[in-house]
Amino acid sequence: MCGNNMSVPLLAEAVTISGMEKETAAVSANTLTGIQLPHVKFICPHAPPIPVTLNMKSMMPAWFDLMGLSPDCQEDESGIKKAADSIKAIIEHEVKNGIPPHRIMLGGFSQGGALSLYTALTCQHQLAGVVALSCWLPLHRSFPSASSGHKNIPILQCHGEMDAMIPAHFGAMTAEKLKFIVDPQMITFKTYPGLPHSSCPQEMAAVKEFIEKYLPRI
Repeated sequence: MCGNNMSVPLLAEAVTISGMEKETAAVSANTLTGIQLPHVKFICPHAPPIPVTLNMKSMMPAWFDLMGLSPDCQEDESGIKKAADSIKAIIEHEVKNGIPPHRIMLGGFSQGGALSLYTALTCQHQLAGVVALSCWLPLHRSFPSASSGHKNIPILQCHGEMDAMIPAHFGAMTAEKLKFIVDPQMITFKTYPGLPHSSCPQEMAAVKEFIEKYLPRI
């Protein structure tokens, strides 16, 4: 990792998996460490421990507070925006160190995927894409007006059809909402029969294919 990580708090604690050759792209993701591409740096930031309402205010790693897991629940607007700003700081750090925004992708699972979607859609830069696994779009009522206006950002959404925590129809509703924010042709929504709130080899294969497509060697 180039540069001074201490100026970006999340980077100081993040796990970084460097490419085996010159790094020309970066993926910031909290669950994709099993995917390695020689020209891609994977940055895996950790959510800080915070009290989570849904967990009886117990401390647990979370990007923002959760009051519930349904589309009409109250949301932690300030926490979501603060977390997105932390991810945007990582993006700016990578840009400063030579990786252009169109070679940076965000991704994550569950709350990490939700944060990736929100951050990419509100980022001043058009990024290479978003991998959104088993998640939803935070502050969905604020879109499309909250969007930074980048219509051509590729989005891969994957969801287990047996997800009891964040039901697959929440993912489907998110995919429909995204069609009003970005070019609908840029959205891919895949579901996996029998899969609960987790990932599977077929899903990871789809993710790797997506990353290879939108972050090719240059």
